[in-house]
Amino acid sequence: MTLFDVLFWFFAALTVVPAVASVVFSRNIVRAAFLLLLTFWGVAGLYALLSADFLAAVQLIVYVGGILVLILFGVMLSRRMTMAELPASGGALAISLIAAVGMGAVLVFVVRNTPWAAASEPASSATVRPIGELLLGKFLLPFEFVSLLLLGALVGAVIIARKEFDEPAEEAT
Repeated sequence: MTLFDVLFWFFAALTVVPAVASVVFSRNIVRAAFLLLLTFWGVAGLYALLSADFLAAVQLIVYVGGILVLILFGVMLSRRMTMAELPASGGALAISLIAAVGMGAVLVFVVRNTPWAAASEPASSATVRPIGELLLGKFLLPFEFVSLLLLGALVGAVIIARKEFDEPAEEAT
């Protein structure tokens, strides 16, 4: 077993184990968000092993640095959500466990039965240039559309949050 294999299995476990723990077994939403942090780190490590340096950096900057911090602030600043525990009865836990095992079986089946094309040597060139050319060329319009859609969702979330904070002040008077 080479160092690459050890690192791959480490990052694969760092991706899968916290994801399963947060989705299936965690009842506390704050703990689930912190487990999501480990999952994002594992995915970034897998990208780095694949010589996708740009994707690894984007994974860390955008998802760990932006999205996850936003989720944690949203959860922790909400008065009701910090103490909230997700309902998980025995039936819901069993159904989610069966669904996870079923999805895992489908993934194993697909991985085993797919003819994977392997190169003799992995490509080690920088990935920034081709991704930049695609984002600023062929996929410029969809990229800009998604950014406007996310901006609209952010403005809508701020308006909804502001109404929730304004309502109790109006009731007190």
